[in-house]
Amino acid sequence: MSRILLVTSSPRGAASYSSKIASLLAKRQAGGDSRTIHVRDLNHDPIAHIDEDFVIGRDTAPRDRTPAQRAAVERSDLLIKEVLAADVIVIASAMINFSVSSNLKAWVDHLVRSGVTFRYTDTGPEGLVKRKKVYLVKASGGIYCEGPLVSYDFQDTYLKRILGFIGMTDIEVIAIEGTALGKDAAENAFSLAVARVTSIPPYRMGASF
Repeated sequence: MSRILLVTSSPRGAASYSSKIASLLAKRQAGGDSRTIHVRDLNHDPIAHIDEDFVIGRDTAPRDRTPAQRAAVERSDLLIKEVLAADVIVIASAMINFSVSSNLKAWVDHLVRSGVTFRYTDTGPEGLVKRKKVYLVKASGGIYCEGPLVSYDFQDTYLKRILGFIGMTDIEVIAIEGTALGKDAAENAFSLAVARVTSIPPYRMGASF
């Protein structure tokens, strides 16, 4: 049975389309066993943005860190531990001003650490977080998969790049688009996403990387 990390981030809370679809996907991947799902709710339990204590503390020997620096680095360590412990990572991302929410960005900033989740080599950077399956569930009020707004979508562009940078390259995107274009459009987008999720078989480790 795969261990699943579900990361939700929408400021819309329970009304969020991305969170609803991501939760459905996580439950299906768990095969009904909710014990295999660990939830990181960035809306109701926001993570502090990285600050001076984190930036200095991560480059300071543990014995020399101040209490504030120690707490900042330990927060990052915990978030990284959650990712490393998971086989499947389901990320719910609501588009905010063409990109990810600030709380999801903060989560990413705590994950990307030189010498921990990536390292520099003679041939360039190498991601150290490998053998993970990532599902990115993204929601947007407009249509960005085609048409004049394609170049404005920085959600999956950013997340694919930064997660790939630390080694997570097996990323599948489920889009829920046009939720602000009226009730019918929103319901249709949601229904299409549900159908897409129900067609995805449970992930098996080693199936693809």
